[in-house]
Amino acid sequence: MVKRISPRVAAVHDLSGFGRVSLSMVIPILTTMGVQVCPLPTAVLSTHTGGFENYKFIDLTEHLEAYIAHWASIGVEFDCIYSGYLGSPQQIDIISRFINDFRKEEQLIVIDPVLGDNGALYSSFDMGMVTEMKKFIHLADIITPNLTEAAFLLNKPYQQEIDDTRIKEWLLGLAAMGPKTVVITGVPGLTSDMTCVMAYNSEDGRFWKVNCSYIPAHFPGTGDGFTSVVVGSLLRGDSLPIALDRAVQFILSAIRASYGYQYPHREGVLLERVLGNLNLPVLISTSEAF
Repeated sequence: MVKRISPRVAAVHDLSGFGRVSLSMVIPILTTMGVQVCPLPTAVLSTHTGGFENYKFIDLTEHLEAYIAHWASIGVEFDCIYSGYLGSPQQIDIISRFINDFRKEEQLIVIDPVLGDNGALYSSFDMGMVTEMKKFIHLADIITPNLTEAAFLLNKPYQQEIDDTRIKEWLLGLAAMGPKTVVITGVPGLTSDMTCVMAYNSEDGRFWKVNCSYIPAHFPGTGDGFTSVVVGSLLRGDSLPIALDRAVQFILSAIRASYGYQYPHREGVLLERVLGNLNLPVLISTSEAF
């Protein structure tokens, strides 16, 4: 691939007009980290779907192939293809072909397999979507499911309490489905005031764990933010454990900056207050092999 001044990412996500989620998180985070973001929007919504009613949803499935074909006609190349929310098996099929057609050597393919949370699928998905997602992640170098999504991909019961031995089994099971690196977010910590991220890199056989404080508040879009920081960090040359550290510290700082304010949490974290943190050194490395 031609060496570019800035790494270039194709970001396959939906776009919400209000609420800091999906492309509204992906674009500012990666741009702040020095990455050129080329959005491939799968849908446009007036707001995101978490906590809002009567939102306007514009499905862009019928436009995706022509959009991609124009990119191909002008010779656009990407250092990374980063896929988030896909609304249907048809979209998975289109983006699978997009990845295969645009794949280059030394390119990073990152898939956040958005399916559900808190032990349940999102209301718009069924087990047919899970089946298609299992095929889709075969194309990835890195996947970043939360604990719920990992359970569905592996046909395992969701467990709110899970030990390191079982998580290692899940990481290995997901890696066996194709991706070189698996990162599971939202894993319960040893105590109720802790949570953690756990990862496995099949290329060197190493497992990684990052612990952090648990703040009792839910903000939509933090998963999008986490994976975006991992993508930006890896494209800047960071190692996997440093990328995990950077992502955990950034999301924790965003939640802390937002938690004390009285505003509807459905709007997402106060991203504008913490974007500058992305270019600071990792303060304390908390990644540990396990």
